[in-house]
Amino acid sequence: MRRLGCSILLIGLAVAAFVAFRFVHGWTEAGPATSDVTIVVPDGATIADAAVLLKQKGIVRSADAFLTRAKVFGRGKSIKAGEFLIPKGASNSDIFSILQGGKTLTRLITIPEGMPSILVYERLKANEELTGDIAVPEEGSVLPDSYAFDKGESRAVVLKRMQSAMDRALATLWAERAPDTVAKSPREAIILASIVEKETGVPSERPMVAGVYGNRLKTRMMLQADPTIIYPITRGKPLGRRIKRSEIAAVNDYNTYAMTGLPKGPIANPGRLSILAVLHPAETKALYFVADGKGGHIFADTLQEHNENVRKWFEIRRARGEL
Repeated sequence: MRRLGCSILLIGLAVAAFVAFRFVHGWTEAGPATSDVTIVVPDGATIADAAVLLKQKGIVRSADAFLTRAKVFGRGKSIKAGEFLIPKGASNSDIFSILQGGKTLTRLITIPEGMPSILVYERLKANEELTGDIAVPEEGSVLPDSYAFDKGESRAVVLKRMQSAMDRALATLWAERAPDTVAKSPREAIILASIVEKETGVPSERPMVAGVYGNRLKTRMMLQADPTIIYPITRGKPLGRRIKRSEIAAVNDYNTYAMTGLPKGPIANPGRLSILAVLHPAETKALYFVADGKGGHIFADTLQEHNENVRKWFEIRRARGEL
């Protein structure tokens, strides 16, 4: 009897040891996923909720087994909400670590420098991973940049992030402005920066363009910026054709060919470099500039110099067959 009792005890211990081994091994062994899988854990989800999602996605073999092991080995740690990438073959331990403290997937939406608000609106609306509705943001209120967002995040929240970034950037740049800037307020800085942004795609030219427009404003010359003609027609979208004479002569709150001073508002969302150029313009006497045929511009102090530069530019265009 004593031998029988010892045998039963040994068998029981062996079974217990095997069960314990399987329990521990099940936490660290490779999982069933044969490829990388993404999982979205909603706000407020519990570990039990996540276990069901994992099973549905084929990432774990058993929701109950994952939940039990997570309670034992997870030591009461909570999981995060968000979208996660679970690599193929990830173990229960790896999965729990990812959900508990791993980085969520990064999704980006990019707003290029000089994009008008109507196109910002359309870009946000076209992104199917965002939710909810928004209105067209105020022109000049969005800072061009790349912004991270989570799948299912509201468009309103993402837009607010873009506008808050502009508020912070403008406050910092305005506080460090040079004394010779013509901008009398942060809003004037944004208005002029939006014109500078649309007038040149060469970053190194922006302070010079800002200097030219500053000189014109100081002498009460018209700014005569072509993009200000286009804005009230298309809200900043490309015109797609040549500007008409009637449009050049049109009197409105934006057309700087028919008014002195700044337009009533921005014509795009300017980037940091254009704002910086307006607040730290180049020291120059130039009042004019025209395209040089190479992507940049030629600047002139006098109308005579400018007219000669314009003549050269028209020769270039004729040679290209553009006229």
